[in-house]
Amino acid sequence: MAHDEVSGPHSAASDSSAVETSRGASTGTAVIGSDVVNPGEPPHRKRVTDLDPKKNKHAERTVYTLFYLSIAGSIFAVASYMAFPIEDGDPAALRLNTLFIGVGIALALFGIGLGAVHWGKALMADKEGIDLRHPVAGSAETQARAIEIFDEADRESGFGRRTLIRNSLIGAIIAFPLPGLVLFRGLGPQDQDPVELLSHTMWKKGSRLTLDPSGTPVKAADVTIGSVFHIIPEGLNEREDRLEQKAKAAVLLMRLNPADLNISPGRESWSYDGIVAYSKICTHVGCPVALYEQQTHHLLCPCHQSTFDVVNECEVIFGPAKRPLPQLPIEVDSEGYLVAQSDFHEPVGPSFWERP
Repeated sequence: MAHDEVSGPHSAASDSSAVETSRGASTGTAVIGSDVVNPGEPPHRKRVTDLDPKKNKHAERTVYTLFYLSIAGSIFAVASYMAFPIEDGDPAALRLNTLFIGVGIALALFGIGLGAVHWGKALMADKEGIDLRHPVAGSAETQARAIEIFDEADRESGFGRRTLIRNSLIGAIIAFPLPGLVLFRGLGPQDQDPVELLSHTMWKKGSRLTLDPSGTPVKAADVTIGSVFHIIPEGLNEREDRLEQKAKAAVLLMRLNPADLNISPGRESWSYDGIVAYSKICTHVGCPVALYEQQTHHLLCPCHQSTFDVVNECEVIFGPAKRPLPQLPIEVDSEGYLVAQSDFHEPVGPSFWERP
């Protein structure tokens, strides 16, 4: 009884404290009672494709139909490229070419993307799981378990069992790059060897170095130490394909103190009194190298920051480029104008499959 008498007042005090706490809670304090029970996860709701075999089959047909639509889109893009040639420069043909190729590529990408999403949402195993991750390589037992997981994923996704979906997906992935390959081949003239076109430029023995874009010939006396000139071959502006030729033949002309140049054997005659000429086309992806640091004698490509050292024959000192800029051998003619001794001794621009 004594215990009951003591606990009575304590209980009343507790009730009073609870009232005070409840009142205080109205000011923003959260009160969690000890009788709150974790409701747990809601019951799993099965998809219609899990409940109805007909819906499951319909979803499967939808997925492989979308993959086949992707294949058709890739083939359509290639056919459109062939059906609407743009070599003659007809604006109507250019519009149709762009429209239908774009539609074909869009269908190809749309079919793969939507088909893969629908496959995952409607047909792959619909259950929750816990993925235990290990920070280091697993033991033999762990690796064996990994193989079991791959097998389980194959069974759950139906990749090995649903042959139409699997084969149509593989076909769509194979067909999707084809339009890009066909378009890439069409970047060069069809009646000429692209390797030959990429290997040579307009420069030849006796071609005068002229200013870009005016075409004014440059005399050696006009090039002062520290200066830089953007150069094109003489006669470029008169050609119908001047843009294509300029993309390969553009040159940067600079004059340094001859004592600063480190010239390798065999190139002693490629420059004139400290005047050197190098390709303007970056050896990374072909952007124009247009920034010259006069004090450091560095050339900078603004696209990806490849940096070339003019003092050391434009070797790469920074950035993703892997090769020096090709040097154009130059000399001075009888009238004092700078002229080319020959074409570049190697292909300019980015590497391609025929480069040694």
